[in-house]
Formats: sequence, C-alpha cells, structure tokens
Amino acid sequence: MTDEYDVVVVGGGGAGLACAVSAAEQGARVLIVEKRPQLGGSTGRAIGSFTSAGTSFQKRAGIDDNPLDHDVDAGLFGPREYEARNNVELRRFFFNRSAQTLEWLTSLGLAFQGPSPEPPNRVPRMHNVVPNAKAYVAVLQARLVRLHGAIVCNAQVTELVRESGRVVGVVAKTDGRTRVFRARLGVVLAAGDYTNSTAMITKYRGARFAAVEGLNPDAMGEGHLLAEAVGAKLVNMDITYGPEFRFVAPTKRGVDQLLPSGGPLLRIMGMLMPLVPKAVINWMVKRLLVSWQHPEDSLLMDGAILVNRAGLRFCDESVSPEREIAVAAQTDGLAYLLLDERLASLYSAWPHYISTAPEIAYAYVRDYLKLRPDVTIERSDLRSLAIARGLPPDSLTKTVERFNAMTSSGSGDIARGGTVAALTGSRWILMGPVKAYFTNSEGGVSINESQEVLDVEGRSIPGLYAAGQTGLGGMVLWGHGLHIAWALTSGRLLGQALGRAATSK
Repeated sequence: MTDEYDVVVVGGGGAGLACAVSAAEQGARVLIVEKRPQLGGSTGRAIGSFTSAGTSFQKRAGIDDNPLDHDVDAGLFGPREYEARNNVELRRFFFNRSAQTLEWLTSLGLAFQGPSPEPPNRVPRMHNVVPNAKAYVAVLQARLVRLHGAIVCNAQVTELVRESGRVVGVVAKTDGRTRVFRARLGVVLAAGDYTNSTAMITKYRGARFAAVEGLNPDAMGEGHLLAEAVGAKLVNMDITYGPEFRFVAPTKRGVDQLLPSGGPLLRIMGMLMPLVPKAVINWMVKRLLVSWQHPEDSLLMDGAILVNRAGLRFCDESVSPEREIAVAAQTDGLAYLLLDERLASLYSAWPHYISTAPEIAYAYVRDYLKLRPDVTIERSDLRSLAIARGLPPDSLTKTVERFNAMTSSGSGDIARGGTVAALTGSRWILMGPVKAYFTNSEGGVSINESQEVLDVEGRSIPGLYAAGQTGLGGMVLWGHGLHIAWALTSGRLLGQALGRAATSK
C-alpha cells in the first residue's frame, strides 16, 4: 500500500464512502482511513430513510414536488429558535441536489420503497432503502473495492499535516505504528458527529448533560477537533437532537439483519418490492420500529411512570430534558416505564402508539410484547412483574402505592405534571430498560458550497474539506431522512469535484 493518494477521506460512514466512491469513479486514487474495525459509522446504524424532493420515485407516483417547497417544509420540523440559525443558502444548495444523489444510488443497485409521507411535509418525500441502511454501506464499499479504492481500518487519525498553510495529509496510528498518508488534492473530514463525546457535550450543551450517551458510541467528534486544531470555525455546536429515550438494542439479530444488503439478491429484492403486499412491508417496518425508534413522549404525559433498577420513582416524568438527565444519572443509566391497565388499553390502538415511522407503521403494546419480549413484559400483578424483570417486588409495590397516594392528595415527595391518575388494574406492562441518548448533533465545521472548510474569518483552509455530520456547515436538518441524504449527497458532490480535479491535472 502506498502512502500517497489524490484524496484521503477520514471516516468510513455514509459520507466518507460516497465521497471515496464518486472520486474513484472519476479516476482519482482514494484512501479511506477508518478508526473502527469495519466501515459504516452512524449510517450503518440507521433505518436508512432518504428524504428528498423532485425524485423519479415521486414522479412515478404522480407527486409534483420541488426543492423550494421542501426547504419551506423542513423549517417546520424543529424549534423556531434553531431554524432561525439555519444556513439557508447551504440547505437550499443541498435540497437542489439530493434527488440526483438518489438516482446515483439507484444506479449502483440500491433499492428504495416509497415515497412515504411525513407531516409537516406537504407531500410524501421519505424514501426508505431496502432492507435497511446497511445496504448503503455494503453497496458503496463493494463499489469502492471494484474501483481499486484503498481502505485502512483500525486507524485513528491524530493530526492533519500542513505545509505552507495547506493541508496535505494526515497522521494516523495503525498496526501499532504511526503513518503519514499524504493527499495531493485534499483531505476530507467525514468522521461523523460528537454525540458521545462527554467533553464536547459538556462544553457546548452544559455539564448537566455530561452523563447522556450518544446513540453511536463511536461518535466522538474527532473530525470537528481536527478541523478546529487548524483554525476552522465550528457552528451551531449547542444544537443536538435529543436527549431522548430509546429502548436498549436487541441482543439477537432481527430478520432485517439477515436480508441481503448487496449483490444480485438486493437487485432482485428491489425489483420485487412493488409486488410485495403492503401488510408485509408494514411488518418489516414495524420490526425496525420496535428496535430503533423511540417511545413517544405522550406515553409519559398520559400517566406512565419511570422507575429505576431499585424499583423507585426518581423524577417528574412530564418535564424534559430533566427526566432524560435523571435517567442518565441512574445505575448504568437505565430505567423502566410502568403502564397500568388503563394505559395498556389506551396504547393498543390509534391514535395512541408507542413508536412510529410517521404514516408508514405504528407500534402498540401488543407489537412490543410480540416483537421485543426482551424489553416488554406483562403480568397480572406488580409483584410478579417486578420478579420477572429482576426488580425488588416490595420496592415497586410501595412506589406505586406512594404514587397513588399522591394522585389523591395532590402532594408527594416527587412532583408530577401531565396526567396524574392512579395506577391500577389487573394488567401491568413494564417496558425497558430505556436509556437517554443524543441521536444527532447539528453542530459542524463551517463550509462553503464547494465544501471547503472555512476558518473563523470565513476564509477557506487550502486542502481541507468536510462532508456529512462533520461538515453540516450550520444547516439545521430536523426530521427523518435528512442527515443520511446530506451525508450521501455531500459525499457524492465533493468526491465528484475532487475526482475531476485529480484527472485534469
């Protein structure tokens, strides 16, 4: 393996892979340097939605759509104070090019189901990759290998190499030694977000969030730090998606993990998808829902309580983010949701669902009992419920007694907002454990439309580029499917530009 390339990409997730593949397609010599033993990053952990406007899938479905309308609707998802800080020009630049990325991905053999609606989007825009986001990784990695792109895993980049003010390579620790990989045209930072960096979360969100984990344990913000070390400006670093609750991941591989994510079988699956009954599609999506989506806040607002491993209630369940912070402070950061007979019945039918992929599928109590028995149990009394989950039965029973006393007296040792109703009946559901997670961070390296990294004065840093979560550039991307769409679009565009530059010199 040589130590000199046209382009060196730091990070092998969706953005890094898309960048490397599109550069290699133009004839560039490309290297991906990935700290993990395998490629994938946060993209490989996602469901795989790709939200875009003006796509061929929409046109075939008779949907008239355009990127400008998409930009207007995207601004309706998140808090207004965050939207006011959005990089308007860059997000519109992205939306104008995302449909082309979807066509490119389809040409590589990826298959999509949809488009599906997600309000407040005015029309269906969510395209879901088949069978899940691991297909992006498998197909792009296979394409890169066929194009003779180089991949080095278990390699931690520790420093950017600069000569005469230009970034010309990286220093990486791999195989027990330090190596320098030089980049003739540029280094691309595609190292993901910083949601699991305690230091960065503490610095930008505050010390009270320090115990909240990132959904991707490898999201440590290395790309941001590398850029900052050479003078890059970081923007919107205090904006995060979450904290929010997620059930702990299943320990067994689900059927979706056994489906083909590359090769001829994926192409066949893609061709057959239009013929698959909607009920089967919903079943597949529902399995993803109970594995990866978060329980709705309404479950707690309607009266469910949180208990820890000692069977004790420890916070006001109606107040966020204080409740998530409180869960993170419990032993091992774990808690459980307790539902009585009223809540179990309420969350068994529309419009009261535990989790959802909007307008596609909804998961209710029965779905979790069937598909996630590892995190959902049902018993007729509290003592047997506690014993089944390994909680102290006397403690859980007394917790409910104290809670019910508070509902009748109006006062108790722990306040409670939302619905305050006694927990009663002969049907009890315990869901969990849940943990509090940051799922995405919106802070990123400042970039221009060429994805050149900008310093604090707004000047480009020669030879340094950013894509994906590292290179969000001040955009606010609330809603499903936008982060993956940006990762793959930014990677494709940047790789294409660098690849053309490599072959023109």
